[in-house]
Amino acid sequence: MTTRLPASMQVFERGWLSSNNVLFTGPHDTALVDSGYLTHAPQTLALLRHALQGRPLDRLLNTHLHSDHCGGNALLQASYGCHTAIPVLEADKVAAWDEEALSYRATGQQCARFTFDATLAPGDVLELGGLRWQVLAAPGHDPHALLLFCADEGVLMSGDALWENGFGVIFPELAGEPGFAEVGATLDLIATLDARIVIPGHGPLFDDVAGALTRARGRLAYLSGDPVRNAENAVKVLLKFLLLERRALALEALPELLGSIPLVERVRTHYLGRSAGELAQWAGAALVRAGAARVEEGQLIDI
Repeated sequence: MTTRLPASMQVFERGWLSSNNVLFTGPHDTALVDSGYLTHAPQTLALLRHALQGRPLDRLLNTHLHSDHCGGNALLQASYGCHTAIPVLEADKVAAWDEEALSYRATGQQCARFTFDATLAPGDVLELGGLRWQVLAAPGHDPHALLLFCADEGVLMSGDALWENGFGVIFPELAGEPGFAEVGATLDLIATLDARIVIPGHGPLFDDVAGALTRARGRLAYLSGDPVRNAENAVKVLLKFLLLERRALALEALPELLGSIPLVERVRTHYLGRSAGELAQWAGAALVRAGAARVEEGQLIDI
């Protein structure tokens, strides 16, 4: 694998609860792309302090505003006073701190309130780490998500639009909005880029871009072939997120816990037609079958 990055870049590969972070230490300023989940914010700050070796963090940018990508924003702003740029179509929601529109209430996830100084829009060109980066639209997983691409180095920051094996949950479809076609269009866009290395939002860097695109398209065909599959996938992912955050969940509490998450309730009633108890039993068993959890003494335990 050829995953050599420019000297001004460093990637903190995080666990699946928190997004990967990309740190730029350029000659004139420093910048971080994405800040992880709220519960890991102190760890994010510690990683930064160690890597920056006394330099300030000048800039903070977000590929999109799901809680696992911007949950550390508030702490980093308080610690560094860093200039913060977010996707332009999220600006009004952040200014009003509309947790419903920002998805935090719907998904049952946490995000401390943060502010912003500037916005990012498709077509923008940025300088990060002394390199030129294009801002590209990446709808699908999130309708306002962005890609950052450095053509000179062939490096793509893909967020949750493309992982080595798949992509993020297609949330718009669950809210009754289009998402499958948008994922496909984003994958087509990535295929036109001459990317040498991809830095995904989660998981390791990879250089087999063609292989990843093939796998992602196969995954998209599977999910779009029956909307129930996308709905079930979302429930499994949201339960796994809770498990990552809490490490263990009482089996008897799962129906009420999942029922307290508005998006899960919508999926259950609109797509799956199962009782709360049936859905909780199915989701827990699905994680166990996937090797993502185990059952021990009446608890679902994270693996």
